[in-house]
Amino acid sequence: MKKRVAALLLASLMVVGAVGCGGSTAPASSSKAAGSSATGSSAAASSAAGSTAAKDKYIIVTDTAFAPFEFEDASGKRLGIDMDLMEAIAKDQGFKYEIQALGFDASLQAVEAGQADGVIAGMSITDKRKEKFDFSEAYYNVPVTIAVKADANIKSLDDIKGKNVAVKKGTTGATFAESVKDKYNLKLTVFDDSPTMYQEIQTGNSVACFEDYPVMAYAIKTNKNLKLQVVESVKEMETPYGFAVKKGQNPELIEKFNAGLANIKKNGVFDEIINRYTK
Repeated sequence: MKKRVAALLLASLMVVGAVGCGGSTAPASSSKAAGSSATGSSAAASSAAGSTAAKDKYIIVTDTAFAPFEFEDASGKRLGIDMDLMEAIAKDQGFKYEIQALGFDASLQAVEAGQADGVIAGMSITDKRKEKFDFSEAYYNVPVTIAVKADANIKSLDDIKGKNVAVKKGTTGATFAESVKDKYNLKLTVFDDSPTMYQEIQTGNSVACFEDYPVMAYAIKTNKNLKLQVVESVKEMETPYGFAVKKGQNPELIEKFNAGLANIKKNGVFDEIINRYTK
């Protein structure tokens, strides 16, 4: 009888032990995360606030065509400021990641839906976006610029009053265009990507577009067939770009990004990356 009781007791202890080890096997990213599973209530609180456990690999989503921040070369290799920053920061912080190029809107939706861990896509940090995302420290400050056909006799906003203007959905340029639309009687045509927006200007369907300065400058510099010119930069519309995760999720990834960003700024890697695409 004692042997039977002992056997049953041993079996019970094995079941309890198995339940206690049923969580994520990923290593904790900090001492706070390591201590969060002490009680059932704290584990539930951790789940509600978002996991702080480091993952084996993070899924990072990005835009498809937003040079010089993200784009593909002729061989299909993904390049750009954001891509190089992500690589340098991951190397500095020792984590693995996978890039998925979904397009800007689809990337934000993927992070919101929990299908991706983070997004880096020339994403402006705004109060509205902070309602849904947690952002890193800003890694680039960008003014909005006005671009027109290379042979156009346009020098400023005053010269495009009452005209049709092209903007890219979800960008600071689109926000700026909306803010001055009534004042300048502008008619806006919205596009999903920059190349199509530029084509709109070249065909003459729109007289100008609003674009982030480094994006427009890089496009003009590298594409000889793109007959556009920058006529004005709107300094008051300068906005910061940041890396983002779903609000309350993956806080350790934001911490790693910020720490890595600080380190590569100190050791000169950051400047090397920026100069690679803007000089």
